[in-house]
Order: sequence, then structure tokens, then C-alpha cells
Amino acid sequence: MPTETQEETLTLEEILAGLKEMHRLILWNDDVNTFDHVIFCMMKYLDYSESQAEKIAWKVHNEGKCAVLEGSFTEMEIYRKILQQEGLTVSVE
Repeated sequence: MPTETQEETLTLEEILAGLKEMHRLILWNDDVNTFDHVIFCMMKYLDYSESQAEKIAWKVHNEGKCAVLEGSFTEMEIYRKILQQEGLTVSVE
């Protein structure tokens, strides 16, 4: 089964702004993903321990969102795309 991908482009201004500021990757609560899947993704892609990933999953569940990573805009965009491909609801602030 082929996987569809959508190409996203950034302007030069967005890239340069992203290099200067710190941005946060936000994981949002949804009614689709299981705790196990969220924990798996946090461990696999963001290198959290199982205990840390479980705390993140509970925080997202109870508070609706959780900042899971901080860095440049470009770096956060890469992780956002990876986690979105896993079906998670994420954004960059």
C-alpha cells in the first residue's frame, strides 16, 4: 500500500527566524492515539525513558497538551513531521 506524502515548504524568513529563536514542540491530546502508542513514539523518536514517556502521556491526557521538546524552528519542524506521520497531533510554538 503506497504512502502519500505532502511536501511542505518554508520561506527564507521562516528558516532564518527559526534559527534565532527557541521553539517548542507541543503534543496535543486526541481521541485517536493510545497511551502505548504515545509512549512508544516518545521513546523511539525523542529518546525519553519509559517512565518519562509515561509522564508525558498522562500530562497530555490530563492537561490537553505538553511541551515535549525545545530547539530551533527547523529542528522542531523535523520532529513535528515525524510524529505527525505516526499519527500524533503536534504543533510548533
